[in-house]
Amino acid sequence: MPLDEIYSVSEITHSIKLLLEENIAPLWIEGEVSNFKAHYSGHYYFTLKDSGAQISAVMWRSRASQMHFRLEDGMKVQAFGSIRLYEKSGRYQIDIMRMQPAGVGKLQLAFEQLKQKLKDEGLFDAEHKKPLPPFPSRIGIVTSSTGAAIRDILNVLKRRAPHLEIIVKPAKVQGEGAAEEIAAAVELFNRWGEVDVLIVGRGGGSLEDLWAFNEEITARAVYNSKIPVISAVGHEIDFSITDFTADLRAATPSAAAELAVPDYTEIRGQVLYLKERLSRNLENYIRQLKTAVASLANSYGLRRIEDRIRQLALQVDDLDTKLAQAGFFQLNQRKNVVTQLEKRLDGLNPKQVLKRGYSITYKNGVVLKDADALRMMDVLETEVAHGRFSSSVIKINKDTENA
Repeated sequence: MPLDEIYSVSEITHSIKLLLEENIAPLWIEGEVSNFKAHYSGHYYFTLKDSGAQISAVMWRSRASQMHFRLEDGMKVQAFGSIRLYEKSGRYQIDIMRMQPAGVGKLQLAFEQLKQKLKDEGLFDAEHKKPLPPFPSRIGIVTSSTGAAIRDILNVLKRRAPHLEIIVKPAKVQGEGAAEEIAAAVELFNRWGEVDVLIVGRGGGSLEDLWAFNEEITARAVYNSKIPVISAVGHEIDFSITDFTADLRAATPSAAAELAVPDYTEIRGQVLYLKERLSRNLENYIRQLKTAVASLANSYGLRRIEDRIRQLALQVDDLDTKLAQAGFFQLNQRKNVVTQLEKRLDGLNPKQVLKRGYSITYKNGVVLKDADALRMMDVLETEVAHGRFSSSVIKINKDTENA
């Protein structure tokens, strides 16, 4: 640059920017994080420093969202990025593309941080664990449709419970998007609500292979499930985050299937044994009762009661005979009295007089007793023994005078 030429600040700053950015290739840098700020936009701003110097750092939201650990002040990290100059302030900084903890595996640190976070929220507490149903009729499985895990689970379930209905929702269990697919499958089963138990897992692998089960979205989906969940990630010694939020942890997919359902053959054998034992006990009890009844039937006390009953029955029969005889006698007496009364009553019946040739005369329906009540041409009705006839008065004879 010519020495006698005058440059603007912007020109100098831009020249420095070109020198830095075109001559320093992307590189790894190690330092301690300070002044960390997670902006509401999602970008990270902080300073990397060591004992002798410091450099500003920025990590844009698209890259920060892919980090597997939580950044904090005082953390020593290794960052890969490009040196950039922010012209407005004249300050250079490193534009970080990816970052990992220094000295500690990044995945292991992310695991520990998420584990502590969810533990502090209470997602691991025993009081939130749902019991498994003792005899499920339908089981849902979330795993890869091509891995060994699904074959192991199906083989065990079909052997232990041939009657069981099995619903499989395939999902990626490794790589980008796997955690989201697993969480979505768990939520889908819950919306359907027609399975009794969920088995969520995969076969073994490295920490990186199993990382989908250490993602927060997977852990929360399992924790929020209304259906009991068995975590079946194939690593017998270590635990995943999903193991802690699940209702039950199985060391392998095969073990999860064994925990999910009782052995049908074993249960059937127990039922048959109990049935046979109950039958034997019932037969023995009936024999004991028969023996006790036979003993009572042959006892003197029972025979004496039977004899007493027979004697009382004879007395009852005797009394019944006497009562019947007394009843017939009383009835005949009552009949005789009634007959006599009927005869006397019949003798007083004026209708009986008619049979001897007498008659009864009525005027206007009233028995005529006195000729004074008659008038010429009155219509009278006369009753004789067998019937009635009408007549008209043409002559009236009285006891005191002739007419």
